[in-house]
Amino acid sequence: MTKKQPNYVAIVDDHLLFAGSLEKLIETFNGFDVLYHAKNGADLQQKIKENAQLPDIILLDINMPVMDGFETVKWLTENHPSIKVLALSMEDDETVILRMLRSGAKGYLLKDIHPDKLEEALNEVMEKGYYHSEKVAETLLHSLRPDDSSVDLVLKENEITFMQLACSEMTYKEIAAVMNLSPKTIDGYRQELFNKLHIKNRVGLVIYGLKNEIISL
Repeated sequence: MTKKQPNYVAIVDDHLLFAGSLEKLIETFNGFDVLYHAKNGADLQQKIKENAQLPDIILLDINMPVMDGFETVKWLTENHPSIKVLALSMEDDETVILRMLRSGAKGYLLKDIHPDKLEEALNEVMEKGYYHSEKVAETLLHSLRPDDSSVDLVLKENEITFMQLACSEMTYKEIAAVMNLSPKTIDGYRQELFNKLHIKNRVGLVIYGLKNEIISL
C-alpha cells in the first residue's frame, strides 16, 4: 500500500523558541509534517524559492521585522493562492483579525490555543479550505453591522461580473455560457469568492453583494 503524502506546514515567526516548540507539537499530529521555519515574510519568500515542495499550510505570525504578516499574506495570495494561510498571533483585536482575513488568511488563531484546537484547525483548513474559531465567527458577525463601511477587499472585474450573475436566477452552467468561460472556471470563481468573502453559499453571496452595493434589487 502506498503511504499517503502528509500535509506540509511552514511556520513563519521571528521567535525561534516558539517556532521550534510549535514544530515539535505539529510533528505529533497525524498526517502533518513541518517543512521549515522562516523568521519573516522575506525569509519565507527565499525558502519557497529554494524548496521544490510548497507548504500546504502556513502558520503566520503578524508582528515581524522586515516583512510582517499583512505584507506576507498579501504576497502569498497573489503569488501562491493554493497555500492556505492561518494567522497565529497574540493580537486579539477585531480590526487586525478582519484585516488578515480580508488579505487572504483562511483562519485566525491565538497563540494560547489548546493543542487539540490547533490540530482541529489544521485538519479543518485542509478539508474545508478555511477555519473559523468562535472568536473569528464573532468578529465576522460584528463586521456585518450596518454602520461598518470599512470594506477594503478588492474584487477582480470577472469576480464582480460573476457575483452579479450569481445573484440572479441563472444556473452556474448558464453563467459560464454568458461569460464565455468553462463550467470548471466558473466553479473556481465561485469557490474563490466563497473563500475570499468567508461565506458558504449563494445566499451569502447575495447578502454581501447587497451590503456592498455590488448588486441592487
